[in-house]
Amino acid sequence: MQLQSRKKLANGVEMPILGLGVYKMTDRDETLAAITKALQVGYRAVDTAALYYNEAEVGEAIRHSGVPREEIFVTTKVWNSDQGYDNTLRAFETSLKKLNMDYVDLYLTHWPVADKFVDTYRAIERLYDEKLIRVPGVSNHHQHHLEQLLASANIAPVVNQVEVHPYLSQQALRAFCAEQHIAVTAWSPLGRGGVLTDEAIQQIAEKYGKSSAQVVLRWHLQHDILIIPKSVKAQRIEENAQIFDFELTAQDMQTLDALNQNKRFGQDPDNFKFDF
Repeated sequence: MQLQSRKKLANGVEMPILGLGVYKMTDRDETLAAITKALQVGYRAVDTAALYYNEAEVGEAIRHSGVPREEIFVTTKVWNSDQGYDNTLRAFETSLKKLNMDYVDLYLTHWPVADKFVDTYRAIERLYDEKLIRVPGVSNHHQHHLEQLLASANIAPVVNQVEVHPYLSQQALRAFCAEQHIAVTAWSPLGRGGVLTDEAIQQIAEKYGKSSAQVVLRWHLQHDILIIPKSVKAQRIEENAQIFDFELTAQDMQTLDALNQNKRFGQDPDNFKFDF
């Protein structure tokens, strides 16, 4: 594995195993600087969403980066209030205009809105058929949500982006996704920083001369989980990419696996409420 490594998805498209998440990057200059830095370091994926209100900055940073568009894997998502078949098609058009791109690499249903997420995914299938997106996917979907989609989908979701970290290892969901050839991406792979002070993680980090964050990110990759750590700090963006010069032992992996508490730092896809 190396920074430029990609995972071959079920539909043959290759997705970078590590990308930059841009959630809560609302300052224009800071956002442009973070994406520019990530691309300079060698990141080749950027994960945004309509909700993040920075799609325009993502597009701008990519256009000015000197890296060809086709080398960069861009993900965005339809927000909950824009779900449903027709609304999703409109929302995608808006996102594409803000990004100022001809296509998006991966388009996701952000959360499984009851009575809408199936129609939302139907719209995503249409966008895929029309070659406006290269990969159809979902986010924050439990197994039962996926089963509902699989019952009627012509194209199974290729990616499911969910909260995963050592305190929420999502083993059962990951196993189901593996059976269905659905790649798993971890949002908040560091548990919003909440796992980094764990004593067991710190001890392993000390052993390798690495940071707790680097150990946790490496744990994800060795479990075949794609990662999109978010940072606006240049040093942290570099550090998060320096995880390819060591390998966790089977014992270390077991130690990290044993930390699971089914603890969420975000909301539960079966019971979520946003006031925006």
